[in-house]
Amino acid sequence: MSTTWLFKVSLIIAVLVFAASANASTIITYDTSDSPLTGFNGIGGDLVLDSTGGADATLTYVTLADTTVGTPSNINYGQFDLSCPTCGTQASGLGTHFSPFTIDVVVTDDTDDASGMFVGTSAGGSVWSDVSQVSITWSPLELGPGTTNALSGNFGGTDFTITNLTLIVAPNSGSPAGVTTLQGTVNSSVVGVPEPATEVLVGGIFIALAAMARKRRV
Repeated sequence: MSTTWLFKVSLIIAVLVFAASANASTIITYDTSDSPLTGFNGIGGDLVLDSTGGADATLTYVTLADTTVGTPSNINYGQFDLSCPTCGTQASGLGTHFSPFTIDVVVTDDTDDASGMFVGTSAGGSVWSDVSQVSITWSPLELGPGTTNALSGNFGGTDFTITNLTLIVAPNSGSPAGVTTLQGTVNSSVVGVPEPATEVLVGGIFIALAAMARKRRV
């Protein structure tokens, strides 16, 4: 077999291996709904925060049930719903106010049987129907890999990150109105298993290459 032929075969094999790796994917299932520790102001299970002045308003954290994604991926950890039915616009002066608060959000990695907690801290703020001054900062910003910031278990090669600043939207903003998604990412250094179709394709081409090599020797 000539050097040129060897080079061509090696190049084809390299491309095939890369294609197989590109099609490999690590699948992660996670949730924020399974832990009783999640809640406002360190009170597990307390998912509704009441305003402390002005019109009656609530900030509700809605957990996320089991969600399966491939990695790496942008994800969310649930949402915040801000409601103030009797609030007027900022120009009207009829608004409400939230005192400083914390929110604990426990993320459970069902795939790796591990969990960790993001702790949100807010200075509170005023809210009107068209304006929200409430924001939340988070710590830590990453759960995993391994036992990094784990409450239990081991994340293995998986890590979850959270967007550092969550800006709570005004009650009449967006669709649905008043909903703010808690955003982040998930990644994994674990090499996924190639899809069956990819394995069949790669195997078939290797057989064809072997046949071509034999034919050239004849």
